[in-house]
Amino acid sequence: MNLKQLEAFVEVAEGGSFSKAAKNLYLTQPTISAHISTLEKELEVRLFVRNTKEVSLSVEGQTLYKYASQMVDLEKRIEEEFGERRKLGKRCITIAASTIPSQYLLPRILARFNEKYPGEQIKMIESDSARVVNQVVEHMVDIGFTGTVLEKKHCKYVPFYRDELVIITPNTEEYQRRAETPEDISWVIEEPVIMREEGSGTKKEAEKQLRSAGIRPEQMNVIASIENQEAIKNSVCRGMGISILSKLAAADRIGDGSVLAFSIPGADRGRNINVVYNKNNQLSVSAERFLKIVQEVYPV
Repeated sequence: MNLKQLEAFVEVAEGGSFSKAAKNLYLTQPTISAHISTLEKELEVRLFVRNTKEVSLSVEGQTLYKYASQMVDLEKRIEEEFGERRKLGKRCITIAASTIPSQYLLPRILARFNEKYPGEQIKMIESDSARVVNQVVEHMVDIGFTGTVLEKKHCKYVPFYRDELVIITPNTEEYQRRAETPEDISWVIEEPVIMREEGSGTKKEAEKQLRSAGIRPEQMNVIASIENQEAIKNSVCRGMGISILSKLAAADRIGDGSVLAFSIPGADRGRNINVVYNKNNQLSVSAERFLKIVQEVYPV
C-alpha cells in the first residue's frame, strides 16, 4: 500500500462518496476506485459497504480508518514542514491564465487566497488559451485558467464560471434599429469585423457560437486581428467595425452607452471558463488550496 491509496480511502470514508473523493483530490473516479480495490486486495478485506445511495465503512474499514487518517494527517504536516515552502520561505504557485479570467475573475480569487493564506506567493502569467494549455501539458505551470477547451492529453478541465459572448457595435441609429430585432444577426456578414488574435479562446468560442447561429467564419469580413481588448473596444467606438467579446470585458463600454451589445442566438448561457491542470502531475498542497478557493469564490 502507499500513502496515495490511503489518502483516497480517507476521502471516501469521510465524504461517503467516490465521486466526492475524486473531486476533492483532483483525480478521476476510476483512479479512486483503483486505489480502493488495490487496498482491499492487499489487505484481503472489504473496506466499504456499497449500495445505490451511499458508501459506508465496513468493520474492517473502520479499523483501517483510525490508522489511515493519522497517516494522511502526518503526511500533510511533513510536507508543510520540510517541503519547498521551508526552502524558499514561501511556496510559489505558478498560474497561467488567458485574458478574460486573468483580468476579470482572478483578482477576486487572488484577494481571497491572500487573505486566507498570507504566507503563499503567486506568479501569474497572462497568455492566450492555446499557450495556457500547452504550459499545463508541459508542466511549466501548476494551474491554468482558460475560456475554451482544447483537446490535449492529460488535461483535466473544471468549469467554474459561465461567460457570455456578445457582438458589440457602435451606438448609432443604424445599430439601434437592428437592436429592435435581436434574434436576427444575419447582418454580421455585411459588417467589417475586428477579431481577437489566433490562439484566443474568445475567438474560438465566437466562431463556434456564430456557426450555431448560421454564420460561418469564412462569410465574415474580418479586417483586423487584435490581441488587446481595450484596443478592440476603442476601435469599435470609433466606427472601425464590430467585434465579438466577452460581456465581462465589454461591460464598461456597454454601461456607459458607447457601444451596443447583441446576444448570439442559440448560445444558451454562454461558455465555460475553466480551471485546467495536468492529471499526471501531483498538485502541491498550496495548489490544492488555491483550487478550493476558486470553488469558494465562484461556486458552480
